[in-house]
Amino acid sequence: MNKKIKATAYLLFATLIWGSAFTAQSIGMEYIGPFTFQTARCLLAVGFLFPVSRWFEKDKQNFFRNWTDPKLWKAGILCGAALFLAAGLQQMGLQYATAGKAGFITTLYIVMVPVIGALLGKRPPVTAWIGVAFALGGLYLLSGVSLSGANRGDFLLMGCAFWFAVQIILVDKYIGAVDGVKLSCIQSLVCAALSALAMGLTEQPAWENLIGCAGPLLFAGVASMGIAYTLQILGQRDLPPTPAALIMSLESVFALLTGWLILGERMTRTELLGCALVFFAVILSQLPVSGRSSR
Repeated sequence: MNKKIKATAYLLFATLIWGSAFTAQSIGMEYIGPFTFQTARCLLAVGFLFPVSRWFEKDKQNFFRNWTDPKLWKAGILCGAALFLAAGLQQMGLQYATAGKAGFITTLYIVMVPVIGALLGKRPPVTAWIGVAFALGGLYLLSGVSLSGANRGDFLLMGCAFWFAVQIILVDKYIGAVDGVKLSCIQSLVCAALSALAMGLTEQPAWENLIGCAGPLLFAGVASMGIAYTLQILGQRDLPPTPAALIMSLESVFALLTGWLILGERMTRTELLGCALVFFAVILSQLPVSGRSSR
């Protein structure tokens, strides 16, 4: 299979999982606080990914020694810290903004990724910028909200979008030099440690509440955090960050489609148009570009 097609499939599957995870996260928030939920899901991801990394290890005799690579830990710590900041700012921003508005502002990372890349000397092709414009229009239609009357939550969510963009850029920087599954595992471990610190300072978790949302936690931990973020890392290995970000913006579309198929939620014509624009943006970003690669 062509590497680009395989990478696109990885990212599409990851995005489908993330889009389906909103229900699990919403249910979980009825039992425990956001940092407790984040700590538990990240620890579950680590428990899943560590044996998986053993399964995929080619040099099994030096399995534990391979975990001591300083570059691997540097990448994992940086990606995990960026992921924690993004998730934390998003959760705080949700206290001041509607879900639709929060979803739209969060996905502004599709603009920030090519901007940051351009500042770092990786100029995306013109088709990527056109794709970003179409995706932004589609996501705005999907959000169904007005962006007037900015408040504190909007700025927190913009910070969230920035750190998600940083995480995508960091993955692009390190994935060619480190093992993808191990990177995902360490990223989850770092995010768990930082979330546990925040949990200890702001929340008082109870075991009975954790048990009460065991199902949502398992899905969010193993599927969303363990499998999907690993697929993101593996997918970005063969795709530039801007097309990867555009594909991941389909999270909002898949969340809407999941609600329609599973929960029976109705889709308006505006939402259908928004879905079409985002899909068009993703297809545009995958078209071959003549000339020198932007990577």
